[in-house]
Amino acid sequence: MAVPARKVSNTRGRKRRTHYKINEKTTTTCPKCGAVIKPHRVCPKCGTYKGKEAVSVKEKAE
Repeated sequence: MAVPARKVSNTRGRKRRTHYKINEKTTTTCPKCGAVIKPHRVCPKCGTYKGKEAVSVKEKAE
């Protein structure tokens, strides 16, 4: 089994890990109702996708 001959310094290890970061989730707005949604998905508020009705959404009774 391979074993490192020398210890990896703190600086070298931290330079390698600088690219491990969290990206902000991508969101877009629905062109019909303006709700914030994930891209390439049916809008849960109005049920449209690419300007066409994909699913029918029932209104909640208040």
